[in-house]
Amino acid sequence: MSRADTAGAGVRVRRSWSLGLFAGEFTVTLRRWRTLALLAVLAAVPVLVGIAVKIESDGGSGGGSGGGDGGAGPAFMAQVTNNGLFLVFTALAATLPFFLPMAVGVVAGDAIAGEASAGTLRYLLVAPAGRTRLLLAKYATTVAFCLLATLVVAVSALAVGALLFPLGDLTTISGTRITFGEGLARALLIALVVAASLLGVAALGLFVSTLTNSGIAAMATTVGLLTTVQIVDQIPQLHAVQPYLFPHYWLSFADLMREPVYWDDLQKNLGLQALYVAVFGSAAWARFTTKDITT
Repeated sequence: MSRADTAGAGVRVRRSWSLGLFAGEFTVTLRRWRTLALLAVLAAVPVLVGIAVKIESDGGSGGGSGGGDGGAGPAFMAQVTNNGLFLVFTALAATLPFFLPMAVGVVAGDAIAGEASAGTLRYLLVAPAGRTRLLLAKYATTVAFCLLATLVVAVSALAVGALLFPLGDLTTISGTRITFGEGLARALLIALVVAASLLGVAALGLFVSTLTNSGIAAMATTVGLLTTVQIVDQIPQLHAVQPYLFPHYWLSFADLMREPVYWDDLQKNLGLQALYVAVFGSAAWARFTTKDITT
């Protein structure tokens, strides 16, 4: 076998090992009762919102018509009784400020610290895994959970919306009409944007997870930081720093339901998440590659 063939075989082996490592990490994460409980809570939120809107509408104070620009939650909520697809947007707007990032923060915070507290981290680092590859697998697992958690909310909301409310062509926030198929496509795009909006939290949680050997401490710290940043983002006197906080543009996904679509805040949101991933991902790598895992 030539040197080139040997090198190619080595690359394939490493790639296969990396995919296997990611698959194993993701499977382990999904088997944890804590992860299943988080997904169950996320799936329950659209059910509760849908039932509440249905009871209110049956009571005679139902949702109005038209969009309005008063915020993603209220604008979508007013349309739910007219079209069940709007429950997807409403549920995402309801879960994004706290429930979704909290779930991601718990998974990310437990990624490294949980292994350290369980005493399994040193065994995961046995060759050919390596620290960098393991860290990438942990982050890829968290990213996959971001997507899964968002889709759980969206699918649950779509099912409840179809059961409780009519479906059909829908009116955008701008007041224009689009077909149900286009609305469904926009719902999928919105779910992807919401999942991407959580990447900064995932990177922050992974960095915190490398700082301690206690999974509970890492999860609590990540959720605490998330809550603090959310509070800071709501204080008017701190408006100068708010555009640099990762949750500031989270609800910009509502602009995907305008005609034409407003891209400015969406681009700022995705760019800000990429910046947080770069900064805290690098910090996590720098910390983890020098972390003492012998104790």
